[in-house]
Amino acid sequence: MELTVKDMDIATGGTLVAILNKKDAAKLDLHTLDRIKVRKGRRVETVIVDIAESPKSVPPGRIGLFEEVLDSLNAKNTNRVSITAARKPLSLKFIRRKLEGHTLNKKEIEQIVWDIVHNKLSQIELTYFVAASYIRALDPNETYLLTKAMASQGDILKFSRYPVIDKHCIGGLPGNRTTMVLVPLVAAAGLTIPKTSSRSITSPAGTADAMEVLADVSFSARKMRKIVQKANGCIVWGGAINLAPADDKIIQVEKPLGIDAESQLLASIMAKKYSVSSTHIIIDIPIGHGAKVRDKKGALHLKKGFEALARKLHMHVRVIITDGSQPIGNGIGPALEARDVLQVLMRYEKRPMDLERKCLRMAAELFEMCNIKDPYRKAVELLESGAAYRKMQQIIKMQNGNPKILPEDIPLGKFSYTQYASKNGKVKSLNTSHVSHIARIAGAPEDKGAGLYLYKHMGDFVKKKDKLFTIYAESSSKLKYAKDTLKQLGIMDY
Repeated sequence: MELTVKDMDIATGGTLVAILNKKDAAKLDLHTLDRIKVRKGRRVETVIVDIAESPKSVPPGRIGLFEEVLDSLNAKNTNRVSITAARKPLSLKFIRRKLEGHTLNKKEIEQIVWDIVHNKLSQIELTYFVAASYIRALDPNETYLLTKAMASQGDILKFSRYPVIDKHCIGGLPGNRTTMVLVPLVAAAGLTIPKTSSRSITSPAGTADAMEVLADVSFSARKMRKIVQKANGCIVWGGAINLAPADDKIIQVEKPLGIDAESQLLASIMAKKYSVSSTHIIIDIPIGHGAKVRDKKGALHLKKGFEALARKLHMHVRVIITDGSQPIGNGIGPALEARDVLQVLMRYEKRPMDLERKCLRMAAELFEMCNIKDPYRKAVELLESGAAYRKMQQIIKMQNGNPKILPEDIPLGKFSYTQYASKNGKVKSLNTSHVSHIARIAGAPEDKGAGLYLYKHMGDFVKKKDKLFTIYAESSSKLKYAKDTLKQLGIMDY
């Protein structure tokens, strides 16, 4: 059947979708979520069918194409295309097998990942795979196969150096900007650390969001490699590089469901490390009420999973279990967190010492893995001497930023509210999830200057009229929403 293209001017964010009028669909006995092959010249794409009930959106003789399909076919409005019925993806049979409790083999897992990467699965079908992996947990070999398949569907960056260092925090802790201190610290020691980082999905800032305050973070794999060759390290957004592309699609399904299958967590992290040829990796697992992992038992179980997978991938991994009971650092939000990082690197007197201590510990662990003598003293020396800061300046310059920027030069939201202590006391608790929620309502991470600055942490003594925290926003309306939410939730008990 030949049809005329109608540009729907809508993007799905990945899934390939075409809309047929119900009369045309009936001629080929097609139903919603069936597949068709759409052909234009030598280009052909298999897409998911949606049905238009009235001629208003898609009249008979037309086919509505979403942006992803138009781009794939190089098609435009009023072009002619031909369609034929197509079979459903092979991976649906394998996903069903997993739902039934069967163990998947290499071929089956590779087919599922291929279909995910090439947008052959609908959101519902991908959700079934995520749910199957959560309910019918992947065994260690399946997790290994998933990791390799996710990595192999993207680019693999090779560096003619050894070792290649990497780090990862499993997340859930606001203000935990260790990457931005650790990368220049490790690079200043002469080690190679090509760090790809994520943007925020549910937190007030991801590492890429905070680094973007100081420099560009979107680079091609080729440009990233050049930066690393000259500076020993980089801090770039992984989404701009085709590394383990199935990972982002799986995460987007997991977030609304509020689930995080352990096997997919392991595969997600390790596939990204494998993609940049990492050889020595430190994994940070914060534990506490506000963190992803609540207790030491859960952290030790996850630690064993990382270590077992690393052995299969021939990587050296060291897992550290850290305090996740409260935010790390003072600033929560891109600009505020970038200020914290520079204060540590530039040795400001009022720098966040909790962030510094954690970074020194992680650097020492990595140095010990790489057989550097007296590793903790070496880490302190690189920080105190300014070598780490000078390395950060080099990285910022190579990523098109201003290497002379000072913490106080970084603009914050012009609307602010400071809460003061109403009595004397000692901070008993600090609700990390409420801190994150209020910072996001204030505008972070989209508004770089928005967020929340903490003057006090758990265990600190408080005097009446002391500053407790300040909320920053880039509009008065967002500040109002944040203050209203603060009244409902609260963040600090003392």
